[in-house]
Amino acid sequence: MSTTLDTLYEVVRTAPRLLIEAELHPVQGDRFQPTGFPDLGAATYRRPDGTPMLLVESAQSMANRLEAVCWNEADDCIVTPLAGLPHIVVELAHGHTTSSIQEAHRLNSPYIINDPTLHQAIIDAVGNPESGPLDIRTLARAVFQRDVGAVLHGVFLEKVAGRLRLQRLLSSFIEAEDITPVTSGGVKLDRVDPSGDAAAGYGNILFSRTEFVARRIRAYFNLDCATMRGYGLGEAAQRLLTALSLYKVLKVLDSGLHLRTACDLDAQTLTVTRPAGLTLDVALLADIEQTLPTLITACGFGAHAVMRLKAASAPRKRARTSRNSPPEDATPEEGDAE
Repeated sequence: MSTTLDTLYEVVRTAPRLLIEAELHPVQGDRFQPTGFPDLGAATYRRPDGTPMLLVESAQSMANRLEAVCWNEADDCIVTPLAGLPHIVVELAHGHTTSSIQEAHRLNSPYIINDPTLHQAIIDAVGNPESGPLDIRTLARAVFQRDVGAVLHGVFLEKVAGRLRLQRLLSSFIEAEDITPVTSGGVKLDRVDPSGDAAAGYGNILFSRTEFVARRIRAYFNLDCATMRGYGLGEAAQRLLTALSLYKVLKVLDSGLHLRTACDLDAQTLTVTRPAGLTLDVALLADIEQTLPTLITACGFGAHAVMRLKAASAPRKRARTSRNSPPEDATPEEGDAE
């Protein structure tokens, strides 16, 4: 029988962490494409026993994917079960928007934290941000009231002060075990000029690609219950953070594992490794979606939980007219500046 939300609330009250693993498999065939890094390529390594391993998805990328399931891209808004959850929406120039859920650094995005009102509100909430005793609970409360996701996934408010940091409560990564590379290749055909200048994008261009097969692919999820309790946010907030964490995990496993064009995975099994004796099922997702609106209301965020800001677009890089001329000051396009 699957574990209920009430049981999980009890776990969070006492356990140091909740650890979940999911067995994954490509939806078609056996090959998959891992994440790659500039100048490194695929992140391969060996265990101490010699088993060849592969990092399929990093903790940073999984944090973004756990956030992405909370956003309705078609309607450009938070998903319906999370309506009323605090986050920040930023109106950019030319009708574009972004949000603290979509921005990689959450509240520390320059489009968000550079807003003078928000910047000052954080300072007022935590006291002197540069020196003196720092109460991490005060910082957690200030962030929780403005962007709940930033409490779960961590935030480093370096644009306010270099020590205002919340570590991730919910972290995740995907690894593959006993891997073998699969090398293939192809050619970009130019049917007009096969011998054209490849440097300019013309001509036939040969390329190689490396995918992998693995004996086992696993996704790992870690909810740091002890740190969550240490924030002192209260019972209602703790329940919301627990349910929101499980919503993100189960939603990613249910519909968010198309990581890349050549990496589309299915969750085969779901296991709680700590504490022992718990079981989870993706079917719990429906109960969580029904419960979340009540949990959000219980936290008392009110009708103005969504903060709306206006921000200029990012300044363009300075350009040089010639090798010896000084850089010209970039001027924003009309409507970029407030």
